[in-house]
Amino acid sequence: MDKKALAKYLCALLLFGLNGIVASNIALNSYEIVFLRTMVGSVLLILLFLLGKNQFHLKGHGRDVLLITLSGIAMGASWMFLYEAYQQIGVSFASLLYYCGPVIVMILSPLLFQEHLTKSKVAGFAIVLIGIVLVNGKLAGADNAWGLFCGAMSAIMYSFMVTLNRKSEKITGLENSVIQLTVSFLTVAVFVGFKQAFVIDVPNEAWGWIFALGIINTGIGCYLYFSPLAKLPVQTVAICGYLEPLSAVVFSAILLGEKMTAPQIVGAFCIIGGAMIGELVKK
Repeated sequence: MDKKALAKYLCALLLFGLNGIVASNIALNSYEIVFLRTMVGSVLLILLFLLGKNQFHLKGHGRDVLLITLSGIAMGASWMFLYEAYQQIGVSFASLLYYCGPVIVMILSPLLFQEHLTKSKVAGFAIVLIGIVLVNGKLAGADNAWGLFCGAMSAIMYSFMVTLNRKSEKITGLENSVIQLTVSFLTVAVFVGFKQAFVIDVPNEAWGWIFALGIINTGIGCYLYFSPLAKLPVQTVAICGYLEPLSAVVFSAILLGEKMTAPQIVGAFCIIGGAMIGELVKK
């Protein structure tokens, strides 16, 4: 396995784990935050792409362009559903539903990517799922049908996002990330345009957090996330993806003073241990 690609992917997951902490300082609704973060992030990646004198290789790669475009649409939709679920049913339960996405990816990987499901990966993933339940703290108690629907749709869109991008073989690296995030921004922009004609009242004190979320967590984060995907097994992507919710819990405890309960600590060990079993055990 490409260790450099894996390192990039893990760094991206840690950045994404900070998303909730940064967004908690922005007094806007969910789709406005997603709109601004994708706008700032896509502008950053486009500038980096042009300043690096890179060129798009779209000609003759229509299939890859289509796959990345569809993946970008799925990412924009997934984030909007997720942030709406946060507001409707709470962060913990929404996160639990959202991270059913990697399970969908793993189940489909033998069919879509011809990757075999080993016993160690299945066992590791089962332990990871137990950990996610413990970390999030609840499975029941949410009676908001719209919130449940949004959480479930965020997971489905997540699985589409990863699967479609993973199948793009010719367009990779920064070029892949630029197309992906720009399409995601345009998807969210269409929604915001129809809903409120781009009228967004941003408090002055929120701009610093918006730029941090857009530049670091979104722009740099998406580059580190999507550029190595083609070099990693899809099941590795799915299993290690649980580092994101785990890091979110740890960062919340450290930076926001939120205490971790005993079940959450056990869940954290399950997530780390399950990922190691699924990734490292060969037989």
